[in-house]
Amino acid sequence: MKQIHVDSIIEAVRNICQEANFYLGDDVQRALEESLKIEESSTGRTIIEQILENAEIARKNRVPMCQDTGAAVFFVELGQEAQVVGGDFTEAINEGVRQGYREGYLRKSMVNDPLIDRKNTQDNTPAIIHTRIVPGDKLKITFAPKGGGSENMSVVRMMKPADGVEGVKDFVVDWVKRSGGNPCPPVVVGVGIGGTFEKCAQLAKISLLRELGRFNADPRFASLEKQLKEEINDLGIGPMGLGGRVTALAVHIETHPCHIASLPVAVNIQCHAARHKSVTL
Repeated sequence: MKQIHVDSIIEAVRNICQEANFYLGDDVQRALEESLKIEESSTGRTIIEQILENAEIARKNRVPMCQDTGAAVFFVELGQEAQVVGGDFTEAINEGVRQGYREGYLRKSMVNDPLIDRKNTQDNTPAIIHTRIVPGDKLKITFAPKGGGSENMSVVRMMKPADGVEGVKDFVVDWVKRSGGNPCPPVVVGVGIGGTFEKCAQLAKISLLRELGRFNADPRFASLEKQLKEEINDLGIGPMGLGGRVTALAVHIETHPCHIASLPVAVNIQCHAARHKSVTL
């Protein structure tokens, strides 16, 4: 059985916490550049150009592309033939976050008590960790920092099966319309359909990890992604909510089987700083 020491986990997490916040993904960069070709608003084009310039400054100087460096969200795939040794796995993730956020001068945004005594933990922990056991002996860690502005524009609705495709479309488009400029468009709209109350929310967030330009493998849902993107961009919200054609860079849908009486649907919006970084040990 392959052994993975917690020290290597700490180091890997420390590095990807910084890299995700410093370097905008190539897919997002391309999508923003392509959006300049269709944005009709001069204000919108100026904003997109500023976003691209900001990303270049962040990359060149190794500084955060956004001051909100997010809650530390992790998606972990742990091979069933791998063994974590030398300490506690969850604590290793948290220690990597502590080191990465401290050394990278990343803003610490987590409070220890969500309601009564909201004191900053000073190190951006605890991390939010989603773990899956998979075949093999590898450990894949994906870090996806999630800023408060876009995360606050999230919703789960327990719809009726009779609502069907049109009901889901209306719900998603209406929610993006209500969100307006709050999630800092142009955005990526993650949609989870099926499962249960909590599963569809997780699916919506997982969908944001997909490379921009790659559609759902099921042609029916790929078609729905394209329809939703078109309808969302017809809303005229535009970059930073100041009007224009480009509100969404992409719409990503992930699905899961569900109960015969249910149709859970979740929307999780990601701002233009669509940050995530993976490492495999």
